[in-house]
Amino acid sequence: MSGITTFFRHCPSCGRRFEIRLTGKKLVKEQVVQKEAHEITGLPSYVGRWGAQAVTPVTEDKAVLVDVKDFQYAYQCKHCGHKWVEMREEEEGTTHLKS
Repeated sequence: MSGITTFFRHCPSCGRRFEIRLTGKKLVKEQVVQKEAHEITGLPSYVGRWGAQAVTPVTEDKAVLVDVKDFQYAYQCKHCGHKWVEMREEEEGTTHLKS
């Protein structure tokens, strides 16, 4: 890891703030998942006297591909030395599938 970052969090052991340091981040699993996305578009139904528009919402269901990555974060408390790991899931990038 290029740099060590301090976080505003509590240590699960001693409970102190501002003492948490990220010591490692490791990619555990990566997969592409297909999910349903609801896209709301609006169609103007009229233009009023001062340009105001009434919008009729239209909802479309679309299938999208999402990259899902599971990371393991390693932390250490600078105060008491307690070490622990946490798993987090991050989603990035969506690709719309044509129906």
